[in-house]
Amino acid sequence: MDINTKKDTNISKNDNLKALVVRPITSQEEKYWNNMMNEHHYLGFRTLTGKTLKYVAVLNNQWVALIGWGASAFKSGHREKWIGWSQEQKAKRLIFVVNNQRFLILPGTQIKNLASKVLALNTKRLPSDWLAIYGHLALLAETFVDHSRFAGTCYRAAGWLPLGQTGGYGRNGDIYYYHGETKTIFVKPLYKDARKILSAPFLPPEFTGGEKAMVNLNEVSIDTRGGLLDYLAKIQDPRKPRGIRHTQVSVLAVAVCALLSGAKSFIGMGEWAAHLSQELLKRLGCRYSDRHGKYVPPSEPTLRRTIQSIDADEVDRVVGEWLVPQSSDNIIAIDGKVLRGSKKAGGKPVHLVAALVHHEKMVISQQQVDKKSNEINAFKPLLEPLDLNGKIVTADAIQTQVKNARFIVEDKGADYIFPVKQNQGNLFETIRKIKGDDFSPSGNNN
Repeated sequence: MDINTKKDTNISKNDNLKALVVRPITSQEEKYWNNMMNEHHYLGFRTLTGKTLKYVAVLNNQWVALIGWGASAFKSGHREKWIGWSQEQKAKRLIFVVNNQRFLILPGTQIKNLASKVLALNTKRLPSDWLAIYGHLALLAETFVDHSRFAGTCYRAAGWLPLGQTGGYGRNGDIYYYHGETKTIFVKPLYKDARKILSAPFLPPEFTGGEKAMVNLNEVSIDTRGGLLDYLAKIQDPRKPRGIRHTQVSVLAVAVCALLSGAKSFIGMGEWAAHLSQELLKRLGCRYSDRHGKYVPPSEPTLRRTIQSIDADEVDRVVGEWLVPQSSDNIIAIDGKVLRGSKKAGGKPVHLVAALVHHEKMVISQQQVDKKSNEINAFKPLLEPLDLNGKIVTADAIQTQVKNARFIVEDKGADYIFPVKQNQGNLFETIRKIKGDDFSPSGNNN
């Protein structure tokens, strides 16, 4: 090892903490780390439990502290109350809580604020390290401090929150026993809004290693009046009554929410549905099975058959109508595109015009351009079903048409931003000659 790891190395009180580095240990360093922890920690050391990470703090090429992380405590009343999650949420999300099971400042090291600095640097990098190794983020850190020995000063200084004291019980396997040694529980959010995320109905996919969802399902209306279920109820069910177990509304609700959460295939939808909590299955209208005594999600084959049997354009229109008022973004962008690989022998590729929520890049409506037409004629049918009151519509220069401008302002109660190019000679020259003080302060210069 290049690092000086001698336990009796003295570090000066004047050493600059700006040079302090906290990093995971290498496989070659693990045996030495284990031995040092066992020799100098008051609890000794045999192993960390669950998923683990071991770190070393290095200053001026010398080891000054060791820190070990492992699985969170299975039960903690103060933690559960502070997070505010249900027992079902806790069972599925406890993996996002990590426990600081060991922390040791090595002998011969006497530097003011070293312990809190080590903790701060470690918790800053811990979520990304955990994601890289285990495929999901660490959202919350916890530890249990023996207040008969320590005041927890370094944890407080590093921004950890004391929640209360344990009841003095220990766990051996599945058996809890009373030992009478209470400890103070400290927690540290490792991610912005970690507490809110852990207790939210829907867990955003980016915290499990997936892509960021197009829509935060925790912030949209689903089962309330005027929510997703009400919109989906407008779609005609083409299925024959015989053999139906799941309502079409519930199947489509699961499919839509799965897609908005990042699922990209029928298998992905099925897996997403299988991990839903009982509370969410109920909210999405899924059926209750008396045989199993719980709500049951639609399977991948059920999702596939139902989606393939309905009018995709109608679903697209209905979901778009639902999504528009859910977004706080007031800008709707119109964009045309040709689908790559859609060209058939002797024909033209599929040409679509889509309406997107500008900043979120979320498609809320799309219209196929007729082979004998162009994007201009698709503009009105594309926006007709949408509530655009108070919105701003942007588009390419091809849509800079009088009829489009009047439709946006007079029919939809919206405003627009259309570019003007030199091939629209008269309009271009008129705008070019307008002086700044000719514009109305109200912005109503259509």
